[in-house]
Amino acid sequence: MSSSSEYDADSLLKNAKLVPWDFVVIAAYFVAIIGVGIWSSCRNRGSTKGYFLAGRSMHWIPVGASLFASNIGSGHFVGLAGSGASAGIGVAIFELSAAFVLLLLGWVFVPVYIASGVFTMPEYMRKRFGGQRIRVYLSSLSLILYIFTKISADLYSGAIFLEKAIGWGVYESTVALLFLALILTVAGGLSAVIWTDFAQTCIIIIGAAVLAVLSYIEAGGYNQIVSKFMGVESQPNLTRQCLSGALNSTKCRYAHCGIVPANSMHFFRPASDPAFPWTGMIFGLTISSIWYWCTDQVLWN
Repeated sequence: MSSSSEYDADSLLKNAKLVPWDFVVIAAYFVAIIGVGIWSSCRNRGSTKGYFLAGRSMHWIPVGASLFASNIGSGHFVGLAGSGASAGIGVAIFELSAAFVLLLLGWVFVPVYIASGVFTMPEYMRKRFGGQRIRVYLSSLSLILYIFTKISADLYSGAIFLEKAIGWGVYESTVALLFLALILTVAGGLSAVIWTDFAQTCIIIIGAAVLAVLSYIEAGGYNQIVSKFMGVESQPNLTRQCLSGALNSTKCRYAHCGIVPANSMHFFRPASDPAFPWTGMIFGLTISSIWYWCTDQVLWN
């Protein structure tokens, strides 16, 4: 790709027009998800155990699908796709490490949670160390961190997708996503969350597989994808948001946009690598993954 060529994502999206069948599919998706949530909300609602633990009667397949959907979301399709394009396939290490950490969750952490008879992580901390202060502190800290680091990012990326796909505004899309999540979670408890996650997991996997196959066919196969990706040159016309004050940002040129690292197709990289050093991937990532998969309230509950 020539460095003089201009990449304009907005113009490409404007040329992609949705036909009536596209809106039918989108509407059917939302109706199906809401239907699954309403159906599951009628079950396991008679007790706290039924609300928080789905009565402990859930099969392992929807539980695993819920773990998958709780981790994979709009932020991954928007954010990780961009990270992979800019830094290479090393970004997949973050997800591949879960295969090992989940074994630790199942064999070490979950038996402790079950034996203690708790429903939430703050409740376990209160039982383990005593007192209400640590419970309130952990609950407050978890809410604040999730609002500013995960929920906000997922809502924004989901709103961007709805804005580009069906023309909704960012604020309207955000409110719609919040309203849908509020109805399903508050009305149905964990059972509704698990079954809606299961439905979305099926859609995500099937949709991603179809998209991957079509992309491979369009590009001419894996070798062509690698060749074209590694052959991309710097794009001087690309811009990024640059902070110009406490709350203001402006578009500015970014000289490194479009430069593909030479080791983009490698998972394990030297300790000097600016993006994915092997030291950070083995030691630092393991620690954060244990917290995320084994102690984070949203994932293990």
